[in-house]
Amino acid sequence: MGGVWRAMRSWRTVSVALLSFASGLPLGLVWIAIPDWMRSAGVDIRIVGLTTLAQAPWSFKILWSPLMDRYSLPLLGRRRGWAAMAQVGLFALTLMLAGVGDRPETPWVVLALALAIAFASATQDIAVDAYAVDVLRPDEQGAVVGARIAVYRAAMFTAGSLAITLAGAYSWPLVCTGLACAYLPMLLVTVLAPEPERAPVAPTSLRDAIWLPIVGVLARHRAIEILAFVVFYKLADNLAQSLTRPFLIDRGYDEVARGVALGSVALVSTLAGTALGGILTSVIGLGRSLWVFGVLQVFSNVGYVALARSPASLPLMYAANGFEQLTSGLGTGAFSVLLLRLTEKRFSATQYALFSSLFGLPRLVSGPICGAMVDAVGWEAFYWFTIACGLPGLVLLARFVPPTARELPAEYEVQTAGLEFRSTRSVVGPGLASGLAVLALTVAAAALLGALKTARDTQAPLRIVNALGAVLHPMQAADWIQLLGIVVIAVLAGLLGAAASATRPRR
Repeated sequence: MGGVWRAMRSWRTVSVALLSFASGLPLGLVWIAIPDWMRSAGVDIRIVGLTTLAQAPWSFKILWSPLMDRYSLPLLGRRRGWAAMAQVGLFALTLMLAGVGDRPETPWVVLALALAIAFASATQDIAVDAYAVDVLRPDEQGAVVGARIAVYRAAMFTAGSLAITLAGAYSWPLVCTGLACAYLPMLLVTVLAPEPERAPVAPTSLRDAIWLPIVGVLARHRAIEILAFVVFYKLADNLAQSLTRPFLIDRGYDEVARGVALGSVALVSTLAGTALGGILTSVIGLGRSLWVFGVLQVFSNVGYVALARSPASLPLMYAANGFEQLTSGLGTGAFSVLLLRLTEKRFSATQYALFSSLFGLPRLVSGPICGAMVDAVGWEAFYWFTIACGLPGLVLLARFVPPTARELPAEYEVQTAGLEFRSTRSVVGPGLASGLAVLALTVAAAALLGALKTARDTQAPLRIVNALGAVLHPMQAADWIQLLGIVVIAVLAGLLGAAASATRPRR
């Protein structure tokens, strides 16, 4: 514990933690406050629904992260310069939002500003995450990760739920002005934050900034299994949490009980879990933390199984929800440290964005899958299914971290010295084949999920062809985001396939 205390006394670590507040503010504003604000002002629900467009920059930030690895701004270095520019943009855009705070007849302006805020926020996230990778020492990562997530959640609450409450008491222009001014001290932290002790060398070309990070990931020992682990480690949590609110409604809990469970209990449990998870990772080691917290977060869903089988009970409901959120936070704390360890400092913007995109992939697809499954088999069987879905993550973990290992084995560090690269022409075929195969699979999966949802809602037969047409010919904003996501996933799969075939051991 002495090492944890020493880590948090450094200005380097404190600045990384504080910058997470600037990352959480725009997310709470765009995802929580703006839809509430617009609907309360009487804006058409169809227009309010278009706020889902603002999710796009956070989902697809990997597309411009190589630019931030390759190029530096004139001031504050390669990471802090981009973060400062994004914070100035967020300050200006949020002030502009205050200017239309009393003008509900201008929803399109609000939507445009929300999308611009999301883009600036995603850019800031890339820079701040890369800065954390570059500046933190391994013995500091655990303590700082817990603090980062706690500060991030506090900022989301401030710009989301608290902003809605204050706007009701005062006004939206005043609240937006206050949120805009909150970026000014964050800008000061960015300016005063120290540069890394050894600044990584930037890639020499944009091609290298795009290509070499992916090749570097796949050059690791058992790279594909590690990437699969990134997807599956939190799968049980993502599936269980995707329908918590409908589950509690179906079990007969009223608005007050749900608000306490999903607001106070969940928030406190998650903050405590992430902070404790990061600290314990420093104390007992990353390997042991991944195992202990991984097992806990998978089997914590047994509480929801008990809740599905028993009559309505507030103590049981609060206990089940609180324990699940606590263990989810513990797992997130350890897993976030793993992502820092897996990221190469030279390409920290692109590689961390790649890992975080893979980490967030289950959240994008869990809703439709879970809804169709609950409709078919019921809540108890569904929660048993979520537990089963968590087991592959533990199996994959066993492939590269033995249960008795304290830390990540050394062979999983970046290893490019013993590799030679094939010609560009020789990797085009594998890249195209991988991209087209994944494109076909994701389109088919999206069509199947759409057909299942339509059949469930209308009690009509399953119509795959109609659903396929809906995927390929989007009509609404959410449909366009889905199609864009499919294309991005296919492009990433093509790059991964090409990168996997681009390296071979030297003889």
